[in-house]
Amino acid sequence: MVVDTIERVAVLGAGSMGHGIAEVAALGGYDVTLRDVEADLVRDGYEQIEWSLGKLEEKGALDESAEAVLDRVDTATELDAAVHDADLVIEAAPENMELKREIFGDLDEFAPADAILATNTSSLSITEISEATDRPGQVVGTHFFNPPVKMDLVEVVYGDHTDDATAEAAAAFAEACDKTPIFVRKDVNGFVVNNVLVPFMEEAAWMLSADETTIRETDAAMVFRGGYPMGPFELADFTGIDIGYHARKEAGREVPPVWEEKVEAGHYGKKSGKGYYDHEDGDGVDYEHGQGEAFDTLRIEARMVNEAAKLVGNDVATPEEIDVGMRLGGGFAEGVCRMGDKRGLDAVLEKLETLYAEKGADRYEPADYLRELVEAGHTGEAAGEGFYDYSHGGPYHYVDHEVDDDGVLRVTFQREERLNAFNEDMLNEVDRLLRETDPEDVACVTFEGAGDKAFSAGADLTAFPTAEPRDMMDVDDVFRTVYEFDRPTLAKIDGYCLGAGFELALACDLRVATEDATFGTPEIDLGVIPGGGATQRLVRLVGEVRTKELVLRGNHIGAEQAADWGIINRAVPAEEFDDVVAEYVDDLVSGPPVALKVAKKVINDGQDASLETALNLESQGFGLLVSTDDMLEGVTAFRDDREPEFEGE
Repeated sequence: MVVDTIERVAVLGAGSMGHGIAEVAALGGYDVTLRDVEADLVRDGYEQIEWSLGKLEEKGALDESAEAVLDRVDTATELDAAVHDADLVIEAAPENMELKREIFGDLDEFAPADAILATNTSSLSITEISEATDRPGQVVGTHFFNPPVKMDLVEVVYGDHTDDATAEAAAAFAEACDKTPIFVRKDVNGFVVNNVLVPFMEEAAWMLSADETTIRETDAAMVFRGGYPMGPFELADFTGIDIGYHARKEAGREVPPVWEEKVEAGHYGKKSGKGYYDHEDGDGVDYEHGQGEAFDTLRIEARMVNEAAKLVGNDVATPEEIDVGMRLGGGFAEGVCRMGDKRGLDAVLEKLETLYAEKGADRYEPADYLRELVEAGHTGEAAGEGFYDYSHGGPYHYVDHEVDDDGVLRVTFQREERLNAFNEDMLNEVDRLLRETDPEDVACVTFEGAGDKAFSAGADLTAFPTAEPRDMMDVDDVFRTVYEFDRPTLAKIDGYCLGAGFELALACDLRVATEDATFGTPEIDLGVIPGGGATQRLVRLVGEVRTKELVLRGNHIGAEQAADWGIINRAVPAEEFDDVVAEYVDDLVSGPPVALKVAKKVINDGQDASLETALNLESQGFGLLVSTDDMLEGVTAFRDDREPEFEGE
């Protein structure tokens, strides 16, 4: 039986991953012991934590002092001292199976009987590690990504013997540390992210080895046409060519000849000064827009989709988990399953079958699950079903939403890894959510961004090179849906509120922000203008002069200035933010629904009419409302000196 509550954590290994995980646990409120075999290693790791916390404090990213967090971190060199009272032990030793099994064997003797024993391995078998103990059911993989403090993802990996309670407790720990866990339900080599991500770099390397492409045309094509944050060769240089090489070798898989050549030459990438690019004496990464126009991006994408299909078909992970993993762990703008559904799984299958027939390499053999989907006609979004079911519009990947007991529709933008920047899917999800929501079922709507860094930092720039002009011209349709929704809307703004994020906030009826929020329309610096209504809604709020200052200069302004100008309703200290928002929401929830609807419509429509017409609109609205039951209730409550109870009639 595993421990009921995790309070104390031991991290074994004080290197870059170990001290990073220890810091994450301390930031999550846990008492932590950082242990390594030598005192100087422990001291170096502890000092790295101290330095990192200091930097976070300087940036205002801590809810408490760095000293308070550091007080939760102890150090040790003896294993017994480190783990004797630990509820969770996380091993972060070098990637050596013999060493890890030795450590886990010792943990049987020194760790409490109900402790969870976790390994941070990125590639080794959880099952094999667990069998070094007498309690394999309590062993689980917790694969943090590097650097742990910055990366949001944790892969929670089952071994063959891992109990559900163990995996669920590990996932709950990750969530308590403000990380996003995904379950890897079978002990497959490479887990989820590396299985899907490695072909991105590997297939490009195979093509280069066969003189089918060049470094720069590949990277340019995948970035500027594919919308990926880095090209395959650029990413390999950044992560280390040797990492992928050794992982594939240890798994007994064939590696591209160019990997072998680079590793033998000591050209590992940026860390060695040279890789695919010359980072030492040359220009470094120097591909340009326009290169690689003829490059076949689907060849690389098909292999990634195929790996995802293997994982789903073998019940290793769900499409949702794979896509979250690729966004948070791989830095992709969208998940691979979602991308496959957009491209068309029939096109993916055809590409793989063609390559398999031409080259005969096993890496192109289509996954059984991919064939099953295509044969069933589930070829993706256009067909109504693929990895995901689109029969009712599809799942919400980027927008979390719930209606609480008071009828408040709370909408959260879930792209924290990109400062909640809007891509096409996210915009469409906001639009679809409001169009599918019956206003009669809600009292009001609030919008906020996940995390504390951004309401939304604008449009996702990686989408710009790949977007069709006609798609970009429809952006304001979404904000018009927000603006015209029949119930009051409120933007709850913390952090950056820029570009498209600013435009969505402007489309809301009310805007409340923390004092450290930042506002602006930086589009002019990209050679474009705001495309979601800012030039018009803003001028109606603050006038021509201030609108031109914001739009033409592209500058940011703080929350206090935004409040002074009338852009937002209130700028409040962070510690008062939730309470002030709650006051606004309470007034909207308790207000007369019909009157609120009419008031919003009269105010909105009146701005585009002459004064006489606008006054007539107001008069008509007033006349409509005096005949409602809500009006009678309001008058009666005023006379009886009590709070009214409006029914929306």
